[in-house]
Amino acid sequence: MSGEERRQQLLDVARSLFAEKGFDGASVEEIAHRANVSKPVVYEHFGGKEGVYAVVVDREMHYLLTSMTTALAEDAHPRLLLERAAVSLLDYVEGSADGFRILVRASPVASATGTFSSLLNDIARQVEDILGRQFSARGYDPKLAVLYSQALVGMVALTGQWWLDSRRPKKTEVAAHLVNLSWNGLHHLESKPELRESHR
Repeated sequence: MSGEERRQQLLDVARSLFAEKGFDGASVEEIAHRANVSKPVVYEHFGGKEGVYAVVVDREMHYLLTSMTTALAEDAHPRLLLERAAVSLLDYVEGSADGFRILVRASPVASATGTFSSLLNDIARQVEDILGRQFSARGYDPKLAVLYSQALVGMVALTGQWWLDSRRPKKTEVAAHLVNLSWNGLHHLESKPELRESHR
């Protein structure tokens, strides 16, 4: 194996192990054992468990952010952009289940800090730009786009976390229901919503 091939093999083994056991449950010994190498080989390539974990997380973040950015990059009707964003995240969950497990375990969707939370905030900023334009065009306050973008991205991410293990219904059905809730809710948005009951 070349040095690059060995590095890739160690990353693949570590990715699987971190998804299975989490950062704390994994060890350099087990990474080396599963890769059929000695511990010094892992240290030589990554400097230790923290180093290999950082590379694994960074690659997953880059992969997911790139796919979501691509889904939202093309100018299209907002409903289509919602569909693309939902399908893009579910595609990632389906195709990179280990990667999604690592990201969510390191920083759950509901967490205010951490790598996955940071990634969701990056995605929400892109959604905020799209919503801001739509809000302005429809006479709503564009300053509220940040609130709605967080709500939409959080809804899709939490649903993806649930769907990771259930895988029912089919991915396209899940995406269609997410879009149904978000679009039909947004489509009939009240410009100044109020609660129907007093909660003081």
